[in-house]
Amino acid sequence: MTYPHPPGGWTDPTGQQSSPPVEPTLVAGQPVPTQHGPADPYAPVDPYAGGQFPPGQPMPGYAAPAYPPPYAGYGYPVPQKTNGMAIAALVLALLGLTSCITAPVGAILGHVAQKQIRLSGEGGEGMAKAAIIVGWILTGLLVLLIAFYVVVIVLAITTSAGDNTSSY
Repeated sequence: MTYPHPPGGWTDPTGQQSSPPVEPTLVAGQPVPTQHGPADPYAPVDPYAGGQFPPGQPMPGYAAPAYPPPYAGYGYPVPQKTNGMAIAALVLALLGLTSCITAPVGAILGHVAQKQIRLSGEGGEGMAKAAIIVGWILTGLLVLLIAFYVVVIVLAITTSAGDNTSSY
């Protein structure tokens, strides 16, 4: 079966027979509406006029597919419980700024809190890590301060002992 040549005198250079034109259809065999009448050069171009619909896009006249409603029991996530030892560790580490002894206690509690958080899955990992960092930094500064005081006291004792022997 042969078909008439397309309008304009164009023929297929390969010599193959072309298939008959296919009517673009929507769902259930309904034809695609096309624009009839004179073409308006200033009218917006309708990308769906030839029945070519981009994949994943709904066809004109049909609503986009909706997601099914969520199952009962799904809702907002429950906030994660924060580890109490992590809170205490951070408080004690920060309190080490004023009282020197609580900084190392806060750092040690921070290590214990991190282990508990890994085992239980609770929240507060950042607080425990902050307590460890702040606690050990303040403990290091405290050790340096004590070492400085010891050196100053030793120097004061040795210089004053040398001055007392030369009298009489």
